[in-house]
Amino acid sequence: MNEVTLLAASAVPVGKIQSRPEAPTQIVEHELLSDVVSQALGQANVDKAQVGAMIFSEPHIYTRQKYFATFMAGYMGMKCTGGVMEILGNGMTGGLVFDRAADEIRLGRTEVALALGVNLETAVPATEHMNYTMRATGDVDFQSPAGFTPISWYAMDAVRYMHETGATREQISSVALKNRKHAMLNPLAQFRKPMTMEDILAAKPIVHPLSLLDVPPRSDGAVCLVLASRRVAEQSGRPFLVLRGRGSYHEGVHQIADAPADMISFNAAQRAGLAVYKDAGLTPDQIDIAEVYAPCTIVEILVAEALGLLEKGKGAEQTERGDTTLGGRIPINTSGGCQSRGHPARLTPLYNALELYQQLTSQAGDRQVNGARVGLMCCELGNYNAALSHILEAA
Repeated sequence: MNEVTLLAASAVPVGKIQSRPEAPTQIVEHELLSDVVSQALGQANVDKAQVGAMIFSEPHIYTRQKYFATFMAGYMGMKCTGGVMEILGNGMTGGLVFDRAADEIRLGRTEVALALGVNLETAVPATEHMNYTMRATGDVDFQSPAGFTPISWYAMDAVRYMHETGATREQISSVALKNRKHAMLNPLAQFRKPMTMEDILAAKPIVHPLSLLDVPPRSDGAVCLVLASRRVAEQSGRPFLVLRGRGSYHEGVHQIADAPADMISFNAAQRAGLAVYKDAGLTPDQIDIAEVYAPCTIVEILVAEALGLLEKGKGAEQTERGDTTLGGRIPINTSGGCQSRGHPARLTPLYNALELYQQLTSQAGDRQVNGARVGLMCCELGNYNAALSHILEAA
């Protein structure tokens, strides 16, 4: 098995990029992404002829160009001996893309692989997008007709967590406040204006107890990571990260289990966390920084507890007191998280990997975590019926 490195990462700022059908000038997906690929290859000091695999997140159904991966290979003139494919796994899509690109190198099929994708969805009517989302949540013949959405599930998590731990809405919303402070320092973030707790509590309610500022916006983005063998990384002369560990677990249920379970334990994240720590030979207290896929404020708390980064049942309290902010004990989502960095859903784990790359190579600017050497990223499928985690370390 070859050692895998993360050699470069490039992306466009998250935000509203997609053009409406009637707009006189159209943003074209492949042109947007090809610029990002060129920037990433230049950053990596790698020629495109060295790229042997391109693993894409499957673009949203709204993307005009179908069979996108092979179209991109043709558009950029990329001749690959490894895989050229698209991957879909709901919230885990970006993580699975990263995972599969790493496999191409680990198995010796190529020494350079790209993990990349484009996500455009902001110009699609809200009703159309919601209908698509509901069909992915639960049983399409049983739960979906009742209007059940992912945010509804996370709101139930929040209410249950408050009931069991005594946590307050303000403590849970301190995640959004902390993430906005981080996003204000991130040039790739969608929302960078100052925000107060009063703003969060007074914002439009979405599903009790979550307000508009506790949940993610709809976001567009494009990102490319360059993964390489250690040999190529060392020859490049660029800073790089080493993939230290991987852990994954699927509960064997789709969103809503048919048997009673602890809805706030996030068992899949616990299992994936134990696996990644074992694979890396590390413990939670050796993690310097974490980027976790957390669409809503409550999810960041629950997954951080499941991964052993925060104390079980105390995550909201610890977040409020500053443990997870820049300068705190374990900074989490220094990118600004889904609420403020933005949430181009099929790319979010790739943007999280980009944040770890910048942090662990000391390129994060004003939001730099001093002395950060080891980072963890984790993504989810549904309400944590599955999770995938990776640990990266500065070379």
